[in-house]
Amino acid sequence: LEGTLCDYLGILIKKDKEGGLTLTQPHLIASILKDLGLDKPNSNSKETPARTTKIITPDQHEPPHETCQFDYRSVIGKLNYLEKSTRPELAAAVHQCARFCSDPRQTHTEAVKRIGRYLVGTKDKGLVLKPGETESFECWVDSSHAGEWNREGAEHDPSTARSRMGYVFMYAKCPILWASKMQTEIALSTTEAEYIALSMAVREIIPLTLLFQEAKDRGIDVDVNKAIVRCKLFEDNRGAAEIARVPKFRPRTKHINLKYHHFREHVKSGLLQIEDIATEDQLADIFTKPLGEVLFHKFRKGILGW
Repeated sequence: LEGTLCDYLGILIKKDKEGGLTLTQPHLIASILKDLGLDKPNSNSKETPARTTKIITPDQHEPPHETCQFDYRSVIGKLNYLEKSTRPELAAAVHQCARFCSDPRQTHTEAVKRIGRYLVGTKDKGLVLKPGETESFECWVDSSHAGEWNREGAEHDPSTARSRMGYVFMYAKCPILWASKMQTEIALSTTEAEYIALSMAVREIIPLTLLFQEAKDRGIDVDVNKAIVRCKLFEDNRGAAEIARVPKFRPRTKHINLKYHHFREHVKSGLLQIEDIATEDQLADIFTKPLGEVLFHKFRKGILGW
């Protein structure tokens, strides 16, 4: 059966006159808002999905989540699917709340409702895909060194010392893969946290670049302007970028495990290209911590197109 693709797994697909695509999930968002009791016409909206002044922790001293309000696990599951499909700007906020599904507290309830209030004002929005002139891979990666550390709970919750990392892969200026997650080990410096994030992101992008290169070598018509498929990694920490470029251990970095140096041969061969970028222009910053309205809207436009 052939025809125009307009609906796939609950994702509405609209094509504009210029050839761009807009992917939205209005039915799923409506379901989430109904679960949260925010489907009323007078429901208040928020400009961002998370507060910048509140670090979400286990908060064992807070009252437990009241199940009569909404099913916490169910709503988180729906938000996860929404974030992974068409709303990457929700990644950090959703992942923060998802960490406490086993024992949610009232503060977590409020954080989930904050995401819902953000969706109230953006329920008709989604992922806008408009291919750019440069048809190549780009990877934006960032980390927040111990950004969720909390003095009160640090003694009983060592995970607060872990750094949050995030990345987004783009092909022809269109996002195809993104993530916001906690690093699995504790970084001792900002440079180390950034370098670990850089390495983890590269593990995902290398197979894609090699796949495109093999396809091109076999005569498959792959739209790539350059003869060699390159991945540009925009890294706003010069220390991490320098470690990636120069194979030399320094007194302050020799403790970094060798497993994070696996991609240097690809940098040397030219398959990967490391580029510095200012923090205020780092799109991946949206995946590492709650941002204020100005930066959040700036990075959201850079990734989602609105």
